[in-house]
This record gives sequence, C-alpha cells and structure tokens, in this order.
Amino acid sequence: MKTVREILLDKGNQVWSVSPDSTVFEALQLMAEKNTGALLVMKEDRVAGIMTERDYARKVVLLGKVSKELLVKEIMSTTIFYVEPSFSTEDCMALMIDKRVRHLPVMHNGKLEGIISIGDVVKGVIDEKEFIISQLENYIKGERG
Repeated sequence: MKTVREILLDKGNQVWSVSPDSTVFEALQLMAEKNTGALLVMKEDRVAGIMTERDYARKVVLLGKVSKELLVKEIMSTTIFYVEPSFSTEDCMALMIDKRVRHLPVMHNGKLEGIISIGDVVKGVIDEKEFIISQLENYIKGERG
C-alpha cells in the first residue's frame, strides 16, 4: 500500500500559503499562479485554516461579496483534517470521502510536512493498481514461458 510519505516523495512537499490578513483576491492570484485549488492559511508558522476554490465560490461569489476587499480569515475553513506520513492512500481516501474534503495537510510531530490533494491520492491508488497488474502479467508470462 502506498503511503502519504511516498506521495510526498513523488510530488514534493511544497506548500503554498497565505496569511489570514491577505485579501481573497491575493489568494486567488496565488492559486491561479501555482495552479492549485487550495492554500493553507498560516499564522506564525501554524496552520490557522485552509482556503479553497469551494470556499470562494460559496462564501464570496454566491453571497455577492467583493474579493478585493474581503480578507481570507473571513472565508477560510477552520476545521482542518490532517494526515500523518504513515497513512495509506486508502486511509486518505476514506477520510476525504467521509469529511467531504479535497485537501489534507500532512503533519508529523506537530510539524507541517506538506499537503496532498484528492488528485494525489487517486494517482497513488492508480500507481498501486498498475504495479500489481504488471506483477501479475509478469507472473502469468513466466508460468507459460
């Protein structure tokens, strides 16, 4: 089973973040620049929240607010679900489905180690399945050869 640690080794542990006092517009610019759907909201080296495209759509656009005036702390999600590097892709997928989240910060001994998305988890699961299929194909070919 692939672990979060292995996912981070493949993708890297770069975390894009903003402060709670950043404007929503600044956060959206960073999201667009980094091609990401979520940013961690950091306050004094600790995770204070997460801002996602979903937060923007539901808490700004639908409520008719202005992103250049609104601060991230006014729309960020403060309930955050974390995973450890030892978690499996199946553990992450189950948590994401149960809590209806698409991004999980990775913490180890109280230290932020990275962030994974649903896309990272799905890729990890697919990589695992492709490896198993490859091993089975080699086994079958060896039996017939």
